[in-house]
Amino acid sequence: MALQEHHQLQIMRMIKLPEPPSGTPGMPEIFEGGVYTVIRRAVVIGNGFAGAENQCLGLVRALGLSDRHSLYRVTRPTGGINEWLRWLPVSLHKKLDFILRQLWGDSRVLSSFRKKQFAPFPAENGLKAGLSSVLEADARHIANMAQETFEKEGPLLVVASGRDTVSLASYIKKLAPSNVFVVQIQHPRVKLNRFDMVVTPHHDYYPLTPAGQQQIPRFLRRWITPYEPPNKNVVLTVGALHQADSTALRLAASAWHDELAPLPKPLLVVNIGGPTRHCKYGADLANQLAGSLYKVLATCGSLRISFSRRTPQKVCEIILKEFGEHPKAYIWDGEGPNPHMGHLAWADAFVITADSVSMLSEACSTGKPVYVIGAERCTWKFSSFHNTLKDRGVVRPFTGNEDMSDSWSYPPLSDTAEAAYRVREALAEQGWTLKR
Repeated sequence: MALQEHHQLQIMRMIKLPEPPSGTPGMPEIFEGGVYTVIRRAVVIGNGFAGAENQCLGLVRALGLSDRHSLYRVTRPTGGINEWLRWLPVSLHKKLDFILRQLWGDSRVLSSFRKKQFAPFPAENGLKAGLSSVLEADARHIANMAQETFEKEGPLLVVASGRDTVSLASYIKKLAPSNVFVVQIQHPRVKLNRFDMVVTPHHDYYPLTPAGQQQIPRFLRRWITPYEPPNKNVVLTVGALHQADSTALRLAASAWHDELAPLPKPLLVVNIGGPTRHCKYGADLANQLAGSLYKVLATCGSLRISFSRRTPQKVCEIILKEFGEHPKAYIWDGEGPNPHMGHLAWADAFVITADSVSMLSEACSTGKPVYVIGAERCTWKFSSFHNTLKDRGVVRPFTGNEDMSDSWSYPPLSDTAEAAYRVREALAEQGWTLKR
């Protein structure tokens, strides 16, 4: 009897209860730490500018949350004298606008300085959110939502970009530090510990380089940001984040097949932006571009040209006059679907004006030849950006002497994918993960 009991005891010691699986696809979240550690939704906070909001949407897409995000927008008073007050913090700007309207109503005092812009089409990248889907950004509302839904929905990913979003995004982090993970895209010009992660291009740190320091008067150096080198929660990129990943380009290639596939090759796509404070140009660059394009037409099968919302009317008129009736050329007039993604998918080469970091970043992610015109006109940190692209062999200057049938390649920029990888790493360090 004693021998039988001893034998049964040995068998019981050999039996082990099954351990919960760890990180196995398809397993209930209860085995992966519970709903409290899984991020399954995101909030995007934009400022109404396509270049900034496209970066947020690109990162959210790369993290697999493109169909599980809400778009909020920080808005300012517009029109009239308000265009001169955009340097003010958003909250102060709104208060001042309220006071002015109480004093003068909608009088000419508030509308006498209205600026006119030539806007041939609505968005640079062909991707925009309908106004009905955009919500007014309110830090307390978003923080309360994150806290109240935490037990059911888990943590909230907050992705923001643009100067006007900085204070709001950092305040959300302050109000709900245990319920949100906040990513600020572009250097916020404030202390970086207000965010969980900052994603910004290398050239935002140009003021700290020897060349940058030489361009800043000594008495102004203490006022120019950033003040210190990037810390561990900063992800440095070459250019801007975007949504033009391989999946998006495959879908665009299919959607635009009937229109773009039959065109004679090589297909040269020209994207024209607009002058900025640190990249100034006008009719002179338009004439230079037109002359160079004429010189390459002999080796070019088709030419497709698009303008930006920022393109000056005079520049548009010059290009339209030179190529509006040319049999090889097509100029999108802003009517109908924006062909931008189709152009990225089907182009054999690109010519892009130097002012647009976003357009250059998208084109340079394709691995196809990218030619830049006007880079010598860029100053400050934007000259550093162009030097980086040139040093990496990603772009070449457009002179008009190129043979468009000669192709060349390079390792494509992958800033968006790399930033998404770093976000996943940071989440894992915090014990969080993204819903698969």
